[in-house]
Amino acid sequence: MKAQEAPKGAAAEAFSKAPQATLMFWLVKICATTVGETGGDAVSMTLKLGYAVASLIFLAFFVGTLAAQIRVRRYHPWTYWLVVVATTTVGTTTSDFIDRTLHLGYVVSSAGLLTLVIAVLIAWKLTTGKIAADHIVQGKDEVFYWLTILVSNTLGTALGDFSSETIPDLMDKIVHAPVGGWDVWGFELAAVVFAGLIAIVAALHLLKWAPQAVLFWAAYVLTRPLGATLGDTLTKPHAQGGLEFGRFLATGVIAFVMIVLILLTPKLRKPAQAATA
Repeated sequence: MKAQEAPKGAAAEAFSKAPQATLMFWLVKICATTVGETGGDAVSMTLKLGYAVASLIFLAFFVGTLAAQIRVRRYHPWTYWLVVVATTTVGTTTSDFIDRTLHLGYVVSSAGLLTLVIAVLIAWKLTTGKIAADHIVQGKDEVFYWLTILVSNTLGTALGDFSSETIPDLMDKIVHAPVGGWDVWGFELAAVVFAGLIAIVAALHLLKWAPQAVLFWAAYVLTRPLGATLGDTLTKPHAQGGLEFGRFLATGVIAFVMIVLILLTPKLRKPAQAATA
């Protein structure tokens, strides 16, 4: 029996299981990654369940939401974004488990996870002949899509934590430190760096100087550490450069903002048009 062909043209757009990657998509995605950072820390640290137990809890949450997402035949915004949030929470606690419980450190974990992201994208290209961006129709693409998101969100946590610790040390060597030293600005400095990298990716997208699907996944990886650093900025103590919001409060506020943005953006309630490379 021949495999069922993927829908084409307007039908393919209707059956896409992901939204179009507009500016609002990226804003909601950053909110989702921030929710994952603060929510993951709330369960593992505030409730003192530990990184391993929290990772298992969020892994179960991820499996449940992913099963619901796979069962639907076309894009549903609430199912889709629940899976995104699930990948960010399990990514947060898993990265922290690797770094802080297994003591592998941010450099080793970041390098390993970056290699894994690249490996998944290469496997995707070899398996399907393309790397899909925001247009997901076939089952194989959907599997690779969520696997890439899961690994990249785990990588983002490690990159965010690594950057917030190493960038202040670098700043000490090149610029006179302000009162209190650069350490208290670690999370903010990291957020600025990742925002700058995202701006470069956006410029390449507008100028069409690189494959659009590759730029999509580069932005997806970079927005995770941006969300991680923003989450840390909201919740860490003042002495560490944070705003010292409660983790549950920060999670609730950002989740509310995320929901409002989805409700107010018609394009986020519709499937994406074809955009592959």
